[in-house]
Amino acid sequence: MKPSRFRYHRPGTIADAVGLLAEHGEDAKPLAGGQSLVALLALRLTSFEHLVDLNRIPELQGVSTDEQGDEQGAVTIGAMTRQSAVERSGDVARLVPLLARAVPFIGHFQIRNRGTIGGSIAHADPASELPAVALALDARVLATSTAGTRTVPASDLFSSTWTTTLEPGEILTGVTFPVWGPRSGFAVEELARRRGDFAIAGTVCGIRLDAAGLIDRAAIALMGMGDTPVRCHAAEALLVGSAPDSAEPAAVAAEAIDATEPPDDIHAPASYRRRVGAHLVARALASSIREAVHG
Repeated sequence: MKPSRFRYHRPGTIADAVGLLAEHGEDAKPLAGGQSLVALLALRLTSFEHLVDLNRIPELQGVSTDEQGDEQGAVTIGAMTRQSAVERSGDVARLVPLLARAVPFIGHFQIRNRGTIGGSIAHADPASELPAVALALDARVLATSTAGTRTVPASDLFSSTWTTTLEPGEILTGVTFPVWGPRSGFAVEELARRRGDFAIAGTVCGIRLDAAGLIDRAAIALMGMGDTPVRCHAAEALLVGSAPDSAEPAAVAAEAIDATEPPDDIHAPASYRRRVGAHLVARALASSIREAVHG
C-alpha cells in the first residue's frame, strides 16, 4: 500500500520545525528516523496532512559531554543522533555504558543506521530498549515548542503504549543521561523470538558501590512487562545499603516482577513473561554486581 497524500516540510532549524507544528496543529507530525512512522503511513494505519522532517536540522545531532557538572557529570545526545553513531561513540561507551550496551539490541544495523535516539524514546514502545534505559538512568528529556524548552524527567515521560506526556507542538530535542562514574556495573538482558525483534521480556540494570563498598545506587527497568517501560523502585530498595556479596538477585528479581502487569498476547502469555522476566532480572543483577565489584 501507499500512504495517503501529505505535504512534506524540511525545516533547517528547530525554530522552523516547531513553528510548522504550531501552524498546522494536529494535522502535522514530526518525522525522525521513520522506522515506525513510515510503516504506519504506508499501511494507512495513520495519516497526517503535513510531515515535518527533522533530518536536516544540525542542532538536533551530536553527542556532548559534561564531566564537570553535578556528581559525575552527564552526556547529552541530540534527538536526531543516529543509533549507530551512539553505538560507535567512545564517550558513550566510557560514560554511559548501559546505553552503549543496549543500542546493539535495537533491530539490525540497517535500522540503527537510520533510527534516532530521540525518535525511539518519543515513540515510547514499551518493548523497546531506549525508553527502558532512559527510565533506569533517570535521564532528562528536552522538549521544545514555540513557547521555549522545558526539561521532562524520564519518569514523567511515558504515559501508555506509544504515548508520552509531550505537549502538542513539542518535539523532543535532546536527552541527557547522568554519568554514574567508577565502581558501577551494568547489564542488558532480553528474550526475543529472533535477534533484532522486539523483546518479549527484558531488563536493563545498574549497580553502583560507595567508598565503603556498599551498594549506594541501583536501577532496574523492564521491557515488555506493561504498557510502558517499568521502573522497579521497591526491588531497588532491597539492594541499596547492602553489601554486594549479601545481595540475593533471585529475591530482588521476584520483587521486581511481582508488581508488573505484563500483556497476555499472541507472542507470549503473561505468566510466561513473568517467569522469563524474573530469570532475566536475576541474571542481569548478578552480572551488574560482578562488574561493580571487579571492574
